[in-house]
Amino acid sequence: MRFLVTGATGYIGGRLAPRLLGREPGRAGESVPSAPDGVRVRCLVRDPGKLRDVPWARHAEIVQGDLLDPDSVRRACRDVDVVYFLVHSLSDKDFSATDRRAALIMAEAARDAGVKRIVYLGGLHPDVAPTELSAHLASRVEVGETLLRSGVPTVVLQAAVIIGSGSASFEMLRHLTERLPVMVTPSWVHNRIQPIAVRDVLRYLVASADLPPEVNRTFDIGGPDVLTYLEMMQRFAAESGLGRRRVLPVPLLTPKLSAHWVNVVTPVPKSIAAPLIESLVHEVVCREQDILSWIPDPPEGRIGYERAVRLALARVTDGDVETRWSGATVEGVPSDPLPSDPQWSGGSVYVDEREQPSTAGTDELWSVITGIGGERGWYSFPLAWSVRGWMDRAVGGVGLSRGRRDPDELHTGDALDWWRVERLVEPHGARDGADDVPAGEGLLRLRAEMKVPGRAWLEMAVRPDDGGSIYHQRAVFVPHGLPGYLYWWSVAPFHGIVFGGMVRNITRTAERARHGEPGSTGRRSSRRRAA
Repeated sequence: MRFLVTGATGYIGGRLAPRLLGREPGRAGESVPSAPDGVRVRCLVRDPGKLRDVPWARHAEIVQGDLLDPDSVRRACRDVDVVYFLVHSLSDKDFSATDRRAALIMAEAARDAGVKRIVYLGGLHPDVAPTELSAHLASRVEVGETLLRSGVPTVVLQAAVIIGSGSASFEMLRHLTERLPVMVTPSWVHNRIQPIAVRDVLRYLVASADLPPEVNRTFDIGGPDVLTYLEMMQRFAAESGLGRRRVLPVPLLTPKLSAHWVNVVTPVPKSIAAPLIESLVHEVVCREQDILSWIPDPPEGRIGYERAVRLALARVTDGDVETRWSGATVEGVPSDPLPSDPQWSGGSVYVDEREQPSTAGTDELWSVITGIGGERGWYSFPLAWSVRGWMDRAVGGVGLSRGRRDPDELHTGDALDWWRVERLVEPHGARDGADDVPAGEGLLRLRAEMKVPGRAWLEMAVRPDDGGSIYHQRAVFVPHGLPGYLYWWSVAPFHGIVFGGMVRNITRTAERARHGEPGSTGRRSSRRRAA
């Protein structure tokens, strides 16, 4: 079979693609089993660079395109048997129109290309008129109906809360439960939900490709347990070894206010929390389980809620989270690359540039650079970073709470606190497309995704030097209007403390690692994969 996966840089698509290849996701340097003969996976992505460092991607065909560009979608659908439509405009302002247009373009392209099946993952919803659904759930329903009318046999899988390491739903549940022993709860926490483990979602997605052509319909999918959100939090607390959570019901706590609260307490920003909470206002329980007639349960049965939580927590504990909700690009963040250097004709560019020699080797220094952020912090003035993160969260930004996908490894496109990895060139890695970075040198470029009146980047680079290395650091800011200029000059007096401290502490940490001082980098020497 030949598959087209849209959304391969997202949470579900990034897990589905390697399984369609017949591979475990794997890590760089790890062996992975061979793909079955004749299986091909094509991934349509806006930015192929986000898959450059993903181990399974080297076995797939990565094509650049946009679901809103009919020509690129038609090209992607050529010679394809099955299309997986896994893209949602979750936080776009005009998400409904965007998703409608993308679905219509895909429906036409798939039909014209002779695609044999479309598989779409939508949202579980009650049997009510679309006007009674939240705007996001109504949009999911509309997309599913559009694909079902395409003339291509389509399966629409409708799931409620997905329990898996790194999912937005799981992160919201986990942080609310862990951080709040006493909770003020809205009335929707008493609505019934049928959660499903991400492994079962992936099993249904893979198996849907083999359904006969006469199957053209929606299927509700869920796990074996039906719980209220409050019961889900209490059972999560029990599985985590936490005490029973105390709740204070407040009926007037609206979904909008709940989203603001989730924005403050959890890593999930308001733009994503709002549609998740809006869907929980309804009871989301499977109305039918016809899917079992076509895709029976495995011998051990579907994964129950408690086991799904245990599996997810094991991945989180081991730092072995395959994909995260934060892999998606944040709305409103420009995708423009760093302005070319030394000349750029687009206007003012402010730069803070620093360099320091180090007795550490490039490997030790690179290890510190790529281990930055998350629990390890930013090596200077922690209070200032925290305050700036709180300020960003207060205005609906991502803040520092996204952390890292993996405690040790970075991929191009990874979210890293309020940054996004825009470029990653290993000192001793492949030099494809890195002709501007000399061999033996390493470069990490981060693009800011915080709320800021302009565009900002942070570069950290290392190059070898006689008996040691040179650490080079550059912060670049392109202001937008008068607020941008005022912002830069308001924070410029603190650059010596923040950026100067980073240079000193990063090189010192690397030097301590070179001399074998324990705990100098906090990097893990080994990893236990969760079962």
